[in-house]
Amino acid sequence: MDFELVMQELEALGKERTKNTYIRNGAREPLFGVATGAMKPLAKKIKKNQPLADQLYATGNYDAMYFAGIISDMTTEEEFERWMDGAYFYMLSDYVVAVSLAEADFAQTLADKWIVSGEELKMSAGWSCYCWLLGNRPDREFIPNKLSDMLDHVERTIQDSPDRTKISMNNFIYTAAISYVPLHEKAIETAKTVGPVEIRKDQKNSSTLLASETIQKELDRGRLGFKRKYVRC
Repeated sequence: MDFELVMQELEALGKERTKNTYIRNGAREPLFGVATGAMKPLAKKIKKNQPLADQLYATGNYDAMYFAGIISDMTTEEEFERWMDGAYFYMLSDYVVAVSLAEADFAQTLADKWIVSGEELKMSAGWSCYCWLLGNRPDREFIPNKLSDMLDHVERTIQDSPDRTKISMNNFIYTAAISYVPLHEKAIETAKTVGPVEIRKDQKNSSTLLASETIQKELDRGRLGFKRKYVRC
């Protein structure tokens, strides 16, 4: 299936209501408004196709960029850096680039670089990548002391971090508590110490994150040790 045909298929799947939802979350024109679930049959036909994925991602069309992540097969840090540079809001940085990176052998190495980059979306993607990793890979693939240091870093810096990074750091605390059993207790203590995290959407509106509350809800559901079978949909 070639580029033009994929774009036509995506456009046909677009819904105005979905498009408006994406725009409210930060997407910008051009976009069609395709629900992620509606992309699955098309992805099954194409499977992995990196040249096509690059073409789609370069369009700047949000739906094409998201679909590109589903069929991508990047193998180098340079490719991920290029895609990260094109990720203009969190649904691309955290749910396309970071998700794809979580399947790479060098995922932790590149995520570590992004976490200390000082750039909001890169930092967010770095922390998000670790969430995808912890929620999928066996505990034995991680170094406990390293993750413990990362929890300490979150505790020290989350309140002064950019909003999108705050959200991903908060998710990291929660994911460490639920999906990485060796640091379950420490992550719970970190969540208690951090307490409420305020996210300012604009000058008038704000919301509050509370990792300890989310952790308890998941524990009540018996989800300790949860691992997802696949990272990408």
